Amino acid sequence: MKLLKEHQPTDLENLVGLTRRSFIGAGALCGAALFLGGDLLSRTALATGVSEANRTLLGFDGIATATADSVSLPPGYRASVLISWGQPLQADGPAFDPSGNGSAEAQEVQFGDNNDGMSLFPMPGHPDRALLAINNEYTNYRYLYAHGQAPQSLEEVRKALAAEGVSVIEIARQNGQWQFVQGSRFNRRIHGNTPITLSGPAAGHDWLKTAADSSGRHALGTFQNCANGKTPWGTYLTCEENFTDCFGSSDPQQAFDVGLKRYGVVAASKEIGWHPFDARFDVAKNPNEVNRHGWVVEIDPFDPKSTPVKRTALGRFKHENAALAQTKGGRAVVYMGDDERGEFIYKFISRDKIDTANPKANRDLLDHGTLYVAQFDGGDNNPDRPKGQGRWVELTHGKNGLDAAAGFNNQAEVLIHARLAASVVKATRMDRPEWIVVSPKDGQVYCTLTNNIKRGDDGQPVGGPNPRAKNQYGQILRWRETDDNASAMSFEWDLFVVAGNPVVHPGTPQAGSANINAANLFNSPDGLSFDAAGRLWIQTDGDSSNKGDFAGMGNNQMLCADPHSGEIRRFMVGPVGCEVTGISFAPDYKTMFVGLQHPGENGGSTFPEHLPGGKPRSSVMVITREDGGVIGA
Repeated sequence: MKLLKEHQPTDLENLVGLTRRSFIGAGALCGAALFLGGDLLSRTALATGVSEANRTLLGFDGIATATADSVSLPPGYRASVLISWGQPLQADGPAFDPSGNGSAEAQEVQFGDNNDGMSLFPMPGHPDRALLAINNEYTNYRYLYAHGQAPQSLEEVRKALAAEGVSVIEIARQNGQWQFVQGSRFNRRIHGNTPITLSGPAAGHDWLKTAADSSGRHALGTFQNCANGKTPWGTYLTCEENFTDCFGSSDPQQAFDVGLKRYGVVAASKEIGWHPFDARFDVAKNPNEVNRHGWVVEIDPFDPKSTPVKRTALGRFKHENAALAQTKGGRAVVYMGDDERGEFIYKFISRDKIDTANPKANRDLLDHGTLYVAQFDGGDNNPDRPKGQGRWVELTHGKNGLDAAAGFNNQAEVLIHARLAASVVKATRMDRPEWIVVSPKDGQVYCTLTNNIKRGDDGQPVGGPNPRAKNQYGQILRWRETDDNASAMSFEWDLFVVAGNPVVHPGTPQAGSANINAANLFNSPDGLSFDAAGRLWIQTDGDSSNKGDFAGMGNNQMLCADPHSGEIRRFMVGPVGCEVTGISFAPDYKTMFVGLQHPGENGGSTFPEHLPGGKPRSSVMVITREDGGVIGA
């Protein structure tokens, strides 16, 4: 892997100040559409994407499914590795040890494992430099340790914690190709033992206090970081998802309260096994520690010494991502999904307006506002693409039955137990809400509902945006806020696509909607992103067995859709056993960054090095066109 030496930067404070001003300037000039679906864009880049799109929105030939241990792309495209798990972030850092004997200390200064959501932050005045903030969701014990099993000591737990969290890296373009800058002063790891501040309405509540932190305001670590968000004031949002899997109990007979049960805590933990060696994760000894996780964390990528902040006003649940929008009045909106079967879709609206003139004024913007949860009607029962109406229900203490009689004594308790509050107000139980994105063209919101094999069971009715029982293929939900205003309390919804297999299940609901055919079939849509031209990129994390109900689907993949026509084409197929997840673009949209998580999760892969007996490594890929054009155009 070719590495670039660190650039000699201008004065750090000047650079950070320039970054802030330029981010806000871009937002003021271009409007909310430029950050709704992804990265902030320059008007030049937007115009480039649009002009390409006006000729042909999907300007590539869809490719076939594949089962190879490699990356497949359309003709005229190429892929290279930007960075892989274990790459040292500094020039003098410890090298990746494929034996699994590397230390926790080494992992804390190496690129984390199982990269997921990411966002790119251009450096103003430096068109060939940028930062990438990248989630590291979890780690594979099969490859992390030499013994390949669950951790067997406190040191091994520390190593697992060090492999998760977030990696911030600098990248630079040289001879037209973006590459990792090893040794940059901006390179940073934020992991499971990093000090983090708790803020917002729940901070300081008794349920967040522990013996190690009597204030309830100073958490340790972020982990199980799934997808992401990017604010218009230039900060990164990382989302804590399956956090309860990391907790267990030394008392196998412990009776869990309703909150612990609803969030999925079990005595044995879920294949993580940290609690026997680290009492922080033992709910019998530290019952409140679990409440300090499951939040959205805000990070300043341009200040390596800054302390990340958990924004409790956004609610506590198994966050997938955080999609930013803006009301017509200038307030921030954050759309979020809770990725578990039968859970909910949320929206947060800030109390205050975004201050485009003073970025520092937005530093605590996400600490004040109102959280809502979605309630969908039963729709029109259209067998192909149902549609209907919905509304947002406020989750504020004292309203909609959220009072002491329902188990909530204040707003902090509503937020800490957001799932329970959403159930009280009768929000709609969904088919695992994953990524949410907002179209930069018309403000419509898209959400992947990845699957739900228990739909129809456990009181989860079939119908509306969740039209199939025992749903194993998933769908993509779309809604439009009333008056096209993100502050609206009502919306219209439809299903953009219902995934399925028309070859195995022709003429049945399992075949999928009309825009699914033998050439573009897929299952379990997960990651989503819009580019500036309005192309919708769809990533999958599903069954890649290529047999039975999933015959013909091959490895996990990335597809591209025209939101207007509904046409979908396959753009990329990943290596064996991977999830295709995480996506970002260079400002000119001529380079795409894509994450490949856990190749060879169950064996069968040596991606990306393909060395005899080598270990597979999660990686971020760089996708370009051979003719230097806009990706997908």
